Amino acid sequence: MAAEVRLAVVGSTGAVGQEMLKILEERDFPVKELICLADPREAGTKVSFKGEQYTVEGASPEAFKRADMALFAVGTDISKLLAPEAVKNNCVVIDNSYAFRLDKDVPLVVPEVNAADIKLHQGIIANPNCSTIIMAVAINPIHQAARLKRVIVSTYQAVSGAGKAGLDELDQHILAAMQGTEPKMEVFQYPIAFNLIPHIDEFVDQGYTREEMKMVWETRKIMHEPDLKIAATAVRVPVYRSHSESINLETEIPLSIDEVKSILSRAPGIIVQDDPDSKIYPMPLYSSNKDQVFVGRIRRDISLGDNGIVIWVAADQIRKGAATNAIQIAEIVVKENLY
Repeated sequence: MAAEVRLAVVGSTGAVGQEMLKILEERDFPVKELICLADPREAGTKVSFKGEQYTVEGASPEAFKRADMALFAVGTDISKLLAPEAVKNNCVVIDNSYAFRLDKDVPLVVPEVNAADIKLHQGIIANPNCSTIIMAVAINPIHQAARLKRVIVSTYQAVSGAGKAGLDELDQHILAAMQGTEPKMEVFQYPIAFNLIPHIDEFVDQGYTREEMKMVWETRKIMHEPDLKIAATAVRVPVYRSHSESINLETEIPLSIDEVKSILSRAPGIIVQDDPDSKIYPMPLYSSNKDQVFVGRIRRDISLGDNGIVIWVAADQIRKGAATNAIQIAEIVVKENLY
């Protein structure tokens, strides 16, 4: 990339913001000037980038006058408040929150799936939900080859999806379980150590949670398939990092399992790990701190026959599910001079 960018990272002290800084450095993103922003109460905090210390500033509309592009790693309310202000200052926003994902005028992008949508932006590009990104990367190659009719997904989501507080609570709950004391619930609804909680985000219509419906709404938008049948169950599990997903697919065109493996092996952003005889399959422990989506346990859905496929997926939701995906979008914006 020849052009250099004046880049703001909003939420630079948080888990995703810190990961963004790390990945920007790893991928040698062309930063001309780095502007680290966060809650005004954190102004003066130091963060590290390429061996240098940067002083965090309180996020404000004026800060975006100095930026060409901004990566937002903050909550929905802050994004709604500050992203339009950034756009007014001719700063392109790549937003990691839910704020703009379903806005018809805002592209919702997974680069391996719908990179062409980036050029439609009007100042804001939305980064999808982490579980949605992981699933979209895994299922889109099959959709392109055989047209999906129906998707049933169950997610097994790491506690880091709830931020640093989620990680701390798992630690506290493990300790409480070992000591025989009562755990304190602040992030999760029940003890998370040695437990599974089938409840992420609030319940909405028909007994589904918002996290589950995000996978429905966002996948349809990303894949340009507004009528695709999708049902999701989202479960929090006592894993520190990386989400896993069990996905059942029904296709219009039959595919052999060898064809599915070949399609996925050639697809961008995917690593196939599928050798059950050798106990090789994706696991969250080994997909952590990587940018690829790992796919395995590829087999026939015997309830559907030739049009049914089952896959198991694991990927780092902080990297590919959030920070890396946003930076991949930013790289395309720079490469194609879309800012």
